Amino acid sequence: MTRIGLFGGSFDPVHNGHLLVAMAAMEELSLDRLFFIPAAQSPFKPETKPAAPEARLRLLRLALAGQTRYEIDEEEVKRGGTSYTIDTVRNYTSRFPKAELLYLIGADNIPQLHKWRSADELAKLVEFVAIPRPDEPSPTAPPGFRVRHLRGFPLRLSSSQIRERVRSGRLIDNLVPAAVAEAIHNSRLYL
Repeated sequence: MTRIGLFGGSFDPVHNGHLLVAMAAMEELSLDRLFFIPAAQSPFKPETKPAAPEARLRLLRLALAGQTRYEIDEEEVKRGGTSYTIDTVRNYTSRFPKAELLYLIGADNIPQLHKWRSADELAKLVEFVAIPRPDEPSPTAPPGFRVRHLRGFPLRLSSSQIRERVRSGRLIDNLVPAAVAEAIHNSRLYL
């Protein structure tokens, strides 16, 4: 059976923590494919407007250049509006009916899974993989959800930290791939 990893998020911007999660997921979960799926708009951050989809996709392409194990799925940004995981998972179950789907999410989201849109259906279609946070306990999954925990490389790094560093004129070298840092600087993104 094909094992497909789905890695959703704003990726605003993509950073080395995302890449370490992808590498750990490929290895620990024995994935055949891993899709980065940038959201058009997170339902959990309705007041936050991410950078334009074209800019985030460009940064993802730069970060993943030369990688053959990862793919970018533009489905959610092309669909526009609020991105709901269930819509994406339904799409993947129709595209890959015999595949095992594993959906990567931050461990802090696990306790809220029962509140996600069409939660009961989602619990049946996909297994969730919790991305650990340093020094935080592994949360318990709501009843009915299948959740495993990635060991990975716990790292306290977030896209919001990257954006704040750019706004305040601080370096982001070594926090994002070099090509991403250059593109952010050249396009004056996040200023």
